[in-house]
Amino acid sequence: MQFLKSDGRLIGVLLVLAITQLVGWGTIGLPAIVGRDLAADLGMSLPAVFAGTSVLYVSMGLCGPLLAKSFARHGARTVMMVGTIVTAPGFVLLSLAREPMLYFAAWIVLGIAGSATLSTGAYIMLNEIAGRQAKNAIGALMLVTGLSSSIFWPMTSFLSGHLGWRGTCLVYAAMMLLVSLPLYAFAAPRRKIAKDDGAAPAKRLPPPAIARSTFGLVVAAITLNAFVNFGIGAILIELLRAEGLAPAQALLFGSMLGVIQVSARGLDFLGGGRWDGITTGLVAGSALPLAMLLLMTSEGTTWAVAVFILLYGAGSGAMAVARATIPLVFYDQAEFAKAVSMIALPLNLASAISPPLLVGLLTQFGSRGALGLTLAFSCATVLILVLLARRRPQARAAGAVSGIHP
Repeated sequence: MQFLKSDGRLIGVLLVLAITQLVGWGTIGLPAIVGRDLAADLGMSLPAVFAGTSVLYVSMGLCGPLLAKSFARHGARTVMMVGTIVTAPGFVLLSLAREPMLYFAAWIVLGIAGSATLSTGAYIMLNEIAGRQAKNAIGALMLVTGLSSSIFWPMTSFLSGHLGWRGTCLVYAAMMLLVSLPLYAFAAPRRKIAKDDGAAPAKRLPPPAIARSTFGLVVAAITLNAFVNFGIGAILIELLRAEGLAPAQALLFGSMLGVIQVSARGLDFLGGGRWDGITTGLVAGSALPLAMLLLMTSEGTTWAVAVFILLYGAGSGAMAVARATIPLVFYDQAEFAKAVSMIALPLNLASAISPPLLVGLLTQFGSRGALGLTLAFSCATVLILVLLARRRPQARAAGAVSGIHP
């Protein structure tokens, strides 16, 4: 791959991030496997147990903007090391939980740590190494992290079967200190200012600032799509059942989604040098309204559900890459770190509120209620991306670096 040849350090940093992001996202997926055990031991309902994940996303979102200056000043490596250290006591606290209050406190700690270690920090580190070429590197990383549940769900099941869920939490705490932390400390490169044009650093005139309204459009597009993707992903099985599918059939179709999403990320990665995040978003985002309309008008026929899964899976998989890489079109280096840290707040809040909101619409109004809202948000996302496409920095090809004034 050309982007790997351009800087050999990318190979090393991608290996480090592939392992640490798999560990980070895989371990916090604990409730998906031991949720019923947690509910029984803590005297909580199953929905309350899964609300821990919502608390995680809210904590990550609230802390994201607060870390913007730290990422810019100290670099991603240092911030991610500190976040990894904080993750360990979060899992220890979770293992000690005997009542809901301590349980949710543990998820708050894990969310604070996650704001430093999960996704945002990884994208910033890749940007520090690769500059605008980070789009391809981010796509490669997302191919791997998309497999986190496939790897860690069986591992969690095995560990909990032998050690219980509390012992599993302690294993995951140890994994942070014995696997992720040493990788960041000894294998991750220190920050390097990437030169997008490959030339020696030269004095440049101050770049034109990106308009505040452009940053608002970037935030809106990413947040609206995150709401759709996280919400539909969480309620997919219930949505298909509401369309008339039998439970086993809904599970079968739902299980295809992850494979299609990862495949779409792979296709975007293979063509990543040919288009930017906005172009990816326009193509992928256009598939989502079509998918929603098809399911709304098909009366749950098998062929229509299959096409819906294909369109939605491909669109949402590629849009995940677009969400991470659209800021690269406008921002570089410290400005990119500042932008993605600030975007983390609305993105994570949308991720937290979308599943319960869509479940409520599904319960009150049936599948049309949930699909109607996601259709509106998907259409709005495409329209915003069209506006952003017209605002691409014209000086980018000349190596200009954009500023941000959010």
